[in-house]
Amino acid sequence: MSLRLPASCFQLLASSFSQTPSRCLGPGHHGGHPDTNILLGRVDKPDSHKIETYIADGGYETARAVVTGSKTPQQVIDEVKAANVRGRGGAGFPAGQKWSFLPPGKHPRYLVVNADESEPGTFKDRMIMEYDPHQLVEGIILTAYAIECEHAFIYVRGEYYFSARRLEEAVAGAKAKGFLGKNIFRSGRKLEVVVHRGAGAYECGEETALLTSLEGYRGHPRLKPPFPAVEGLYGKPTIINNVETIANVPHILRNGADWYKQWGTPQSTGFRIFCLSGHVNNPGLYELPHGTTLRELVYDYGGGVTAAAGELKAVIPGGLSVQLLDPTQLDVKLDYENVAAAGSALGSAAVIVIGANQSLVEVARRTLAFYREESCGKCTPCREGTGWLEKILERVEGGEGRADDIALMLALADMIGGKSFCPFGYAAVWGLQSNLAKFLPEFETAIGASSERPVIPVRPIYRPDPGVPSGVTEPSLPLEEAYNKPTHRR
Repeated sequence: MSLRLPASCFQLLASSFSQTPSRCLGPGHHGGHPDTNILLGRVDKPDSHKIETYIADGGYETARAVVTGSKTPQQVIDEVKAANVRGRGGAGFPAGQKWSFLPPGKHPRYLVVNADESEPGTFKDRMIMEYDPHQLVEGIILTAYAIECEHAFIYVRGEYYFSARRLEEAVAGAKAKGFLGKNIFRSGRKLEVVVHRGAGAYECGEETALLTSLEGYRGHPRLKPPFPAVEGLYGKPTIINNVETIANVPHILRNGADWYKQWGTPQSTGFRIFCLSGHVNNPGLYELPHGTTLRELVYDYGGGVTAAAGELKAVIPGGLSVQLLDPTQLDVKLDYENVAAAGSALGSAAVIVIGANQSLVEVARRTLAFYREESCGKCTPCREGTGWLEKILERVEGGEGRADDIALMLALADMIGGKSFCPFGYAAVWGLQSNLAKFLPEFETAIGASSERPVIPVRPIYRPDPGVPSGVTEPSLPLEEAYNKPTHRR
């Protein structure tokens, strides 16, 4: 029996793929400090993603001025280095310093924008790509000018279909205006930008795995050194920066390094977009200066913990891969140095709030399930160890925990963290290790409540063991005499 659908169904389906929705389906709530409403300052304007509205707001004027001669490439690098803008992808390495690592005189060079936003709890880059993509394109033009490259790639997370469409439209619009392609801004320079969609692998957020995927291979990490700035895409010098990092560049070159450094701390200058989610009343994006306290973000901007969740139990300050903080650490300042001193990492600034009604055993199990699923499979510790940890946590959560499970999980985590080819090993176990360190009683309670089950022996016992020596003193072989004495049991 065959099922026939009316033609109108197919027409409706076709139209849903051919038309781009006017508004993104992602997070709509955003806010922050009024003085640092910079990267998200245009996203509420009608047609903010279109090149006409971006140009009307002064867009591409900084790129035009710089590319046509107001600054040399080295001056651009020096300005970004003076601003000390740090990478927003997670590692926090200074962007200008990274650019200066390129070997002089070696060409071609490539710029790769890491838009593979796969860290759970992170959704800031998506807002920029969908609502203000030309801000990113202008940042790419300025960065490419600084590092003297003619080809740039935007590697977009596979699930971000709408983001990729918006970026493709932005690139096409900029090229039609002469801002991309040959002879950009009539300067004699050229720049081609390619939007490349990944296949949905978390591992490809790691820069060398991203490059491997971009070259058409399975997304496995590479050995460093050589670092991508020396030998990256297609074996050529390559700069890889996060979307938010690149989006900062036009503002820094338009206003200067001192303008940018008026916010933040001496080591963590400027502002950034914090992704707030979990058990809070007002989840969303908040653009705030570095140094804002965790308490301010959660309670002043996020509206506090939801009534259903009760009190705050824990906070993940930088994406699922970093260590948990407990309620006594709410006054920690959200910058790279202070969060590290508190025993965690700022990472991608994805702040996940966990309420008192949430089981941290379940949090640990779901975290390990994610990393087991997302392991690229290259290294044995990650490939096998994450699965073992998940099974143990499933057993504990299911009421079948054992007395030695905590020690076993700690031992396995120690054999995974830092024992793999890339930082994935640390990412997979940092959450569990901090969970056990700060909330051990919750795991002990779950194990203590487990039902008693008989221990199944490794091999069958065919005769009863009276628990006393057999009394056999005559060995069958002289070499076994020491082991057959009545005081020893075999």
